[in-house]
Amino acid sequence: MEIPASKTETGPESPTVLTRTVVSEFLGTLLLVFFAVGSAVLAGEYIGTFGIALAFGFTMLALAYALGPVSGCHLNPAVTLGMLLARRLTLRSAVEYWIAQIVGAVVGAALLFLVAKQVPGLQTHAAFGTNGWGDRSAVHLNLGGAFVAEMVMTFLFVFVVLSVTHRVALFGFNGVAIGMALATVHLIGIPLDGTSVNPARSIGPALFAGGAAITQLWLFIVAPLIGGAIAAVVHQITHPPHELVVVADEAAPHEPTPGPGERI
Repeated sequence: MEIPASKTETGPESPTVLTRTVVSEFLGTLLLVFFAVGSAVLAGEYIGTFGIALAFGFTMLALAYALGPVSGCHLNPAVTLGMLLARRLTLRSAVEYWIAQIVGAVVGAALLFLVAKQVPGLQTHAAFGTNGWGDRSAVHLNLGGAFVAEMVMTFLFVFVVLSVTHRVALFGFNGVAIGMALATVHLIGIPLDGTSVNPARSIGPALFAGGAAITQLWLFIVAPLIGGAIAAVVHQITHPPHELVVVADEAAPHEPTPGPGERI
């Protein structure tokens, strides 16, 4: 039997479980920002769009295996929103995840900013791996185009996460599909708006970049959350909840836990 992240010997609501999941989301988002966004900030001219996309995908893949069994390795408020709407998390758990993700992204961006400032001549103002439209888009995509692109790309990513997991924790080869999905949306989205699909990933770097990165930040919070919410609704249609779904904590609605010797 596979044990969900929240069910341990100390109980589903124990401080130990809460600490593990929150630290997992904090650490994972910190590392995602430092390494994946860092690939664009520090090595973008050497590895190009393809390399940056792979950096996001491979980092997510590695973290999915390292942290997936602990918290589900969301590392993304849009994914957590999708899990909440799919009734795999309670609102309280989702809020804890969101706080950990945003704080992790800010700390990761701070560490990356510290490294970037040691590189002579590296421009960080209104840049620093942030997202944008108009003159901040490589193809000069307008606001409407960026909004739609972020919704659709986030829809794909969250839909894949919901479809391959059917639970909060990740097992088996689920991480491969999630890493590939994240790399794919970055291959498409980097020339368009720098690719967000993750409000926390956008918030952290924008706070240090300043300028237009801050004034345009709202889109990269709102559009991904809408895309994640739509993904959760569509997933309920394409994957009806007729099978047992393991939820993150006892307070969320769920079916009875199988008895000893039964697999889920």
